Amino acid sequence: MFIAMNRFEIALGHEKDFEDVWRNRDSHLDGVPGFTGFKLLKGPSNDEFTLYASHSTWESRAAFEAWTESDAFRMAHSGANPRKGTYMGHPKLETFEAIL
Repeated sequence: MFIAMNRFEIALGHEKDFEDVWRNRDSHLDGVPGFTGFKLLKGPSNDEFTLYASHSTWESRAAFEAWTESDAFRMAHSGANPRKGTYMGHPKLETFEAIL
């Protein structure tokens, strides 16, 4: 199993905008070879932002990498922009391979 997570720092007061983008978008993940699941996670808040993570699981790193080069990936990410000021910076990608 392979896990890809993007961590997002979302400006206070923009949480609903961010969540609505994810709720209303078509992920284009159904039927993608090697895809096994997705969750959007909401973490703690501090004085500046609320932490979120997108968590996708894949059969392998190769399946994830193939998706990132696919039309499904491009379609999923087109128009997925909340209003200006939502993000505190670029998402931070973290990847993990299951060993147990």
